[in-house]
This record gives sequence, C-alpha cells and structure tokens, in this order.
Amino acid sequence: MNLSIILKRSAYLMLAIALGSLTGCDDDPANNGLTATNVDAAFTIAPVAGKVNTYLLTAQENGVISSKWDIGYGPYMGKMEEEVVLPDAGTYTVTHTAIAAGGATSKVSHDIVVAASDPAKPNLVRGGFFNNAADIAQWSSAKLSATGAAFWSFNSGTATIHSPGGWAQEGIYQAIDVVKDKEYTIDMLVSCPSGSDETWFEVYAGKSVPKDGVEYKDNKVMGLSTWDGCAKGAFTGRLSSVGCVKNDGTASVSNVVKFDTTGKIYLLIRSGGNTFTKDGITVSRIEMRGK
Repeated sequence: MNLSIILKRSAYLMLAIALGSLTGCDDDPANNGLTATNVDAAFTIAPVAGKVNTYLLTAQENGVISSKWDIGYGPYMGKMEEEVVLPDAGTYTVTHTAIAAGGATSKVSHDIVVAASDPAKPNLVRGGFFNNAADIAQWSSAKLSATGAAFWSFNSGTATIHSPGGWAQEGIYQAIDVVKDKEYTIDMLVSCPSGSDETWFEVYAGKSVPKDGVEYKDNKVMGLSTWDGCAKGAFTGRLSSVGCVKNDGTASVSNVVKFDTTGKIYLLIRSGGNTFTKDGITVSRIEMRGK
C-alpha cells in the first residue's frame, strides 16, 4: 500500500472520530461538567406604584438561568422579575431560588411587611386558614361518604382529606355572598408527599345548595385530577399553579369565576378516588377575593 493511500485513510479515520465526538455531545449542562459555582440569588423588592400591596421582585441576572419563588404558598417557577400581590396585613418571607448552569442553586430570603390589608380585596372565605376551632366551625360536611370511610381531618392551619380508595369521597363547603358580574379569584395551598392513581380534588362555586349524599357538580372552578395529568406524584404549591382541571366557565385552567346574579354561592371542595394517596391531600390558606 503506498504512502498516499495510508495518509488518506488516516485522514478519514480522524474525521470520523471528530464527527463522532460532535454528535455524541451532551447538551444537558448538568452532565457536561459545566456546573456553576457561587450562584448569586440576590433580589430586590420594590412597591409597585398605583397598586395596593403589590411588589416587584427583581432577581439579579448574572449567571442565572431561571428563578423559583416562594411567598409562603410553596415554591413555583417564575420570571426574573415577578410581581406579587399580598392583600392581607402581615409579615411575608419571600425566598428566591436561583438556578444556574449544571442545575446549581442558591437561595436568598427577605421579609416583606404589609402594614394594612387591602380593603378592596378581603378574603370572602371564613375560616379558610383553619387556625382554630372557630375557623373549622365555618365549614359543613357534604356527607358524601355514608360510611365515614372518606373524611376530613383538621390540624392547626390545615385540613386534610383522607380516603381508603374504592371511589370513597368527602366534601366540605360554606356559603359566600357574591355580586353579579364581578370577577373573583379562588386559590389555596395544596400539598401531598406522595402521588395517587384515579384520584380527583375539585373546587366548585355553584348556586345550587349542597344536599347530603349527593355528588356536587355545579360550576367546577379548578382542581387536581390524575386523568388530566396532575397529582400523580408529590406536589406542593398554590392550586392555581399545580392544578390541571379546567374551569367550567372558561373551558381552560383558570381560577377566575363570576356569577350572573347577586346572592349566595357555595364554595365546595370534594375529593376521593379509586387508588388514593396514603398521605391524604392537605389544604390551607383558602381564599376567594374580588379581582
């Protein structure tokens, strides 16, 4: 074999190796050795002019790929600039998690002190924070579980729905006064450390009066559903963020609701399923406010 053929074959071999190296590259920064260090999660807080109890959270962007925020409702993916509304007086701890190359993270927390509640956006839900026996007394049982197999338990600050499965379900509800054509938002913190199968958690705001033992179906607003793709694994956060059930009024995933008459509606939460999580689904900070 002459020298020129050997050189050509060597060149082809080197080219093949180079191309193989290129096509074999892993585009995932978490796996390519480019993990960031010293991630800066710093952020600033500024009141938004002209908006009551509304604040702009601004993360520094140097080296940060994405941001996760927590204002007390559990962490959620957000933007580098995030506008948050805190309608009630109190002290809120805001935590920013900065995510950088390779999945590296860092956290920074600051407090926001809200001096006075927004009088235009009171929480219409009574006892939605489950702070004491008086809060719990605001809720009525829908008596959907005749045997008591599915039931709600209450602790300081939370309520949890339990079900043994086999389609057992239970609900809680209360009446709320609303104004015609006014838009309202409904939300709550929901969590579960384990997933389910064939399970639902639904929130309704209907005009029909709940009846003992009758499954409520009037005006579904939001919820969780393993058939729709959520609650299959562990979750925590606002239902408006982690939920996947469509709103009857908008035919989309939305927590906004309005009514065609002034008067009473019934906020009802019911949950159950065939293979229900062993840990139950826990709710807290239930809110319904005018927009």
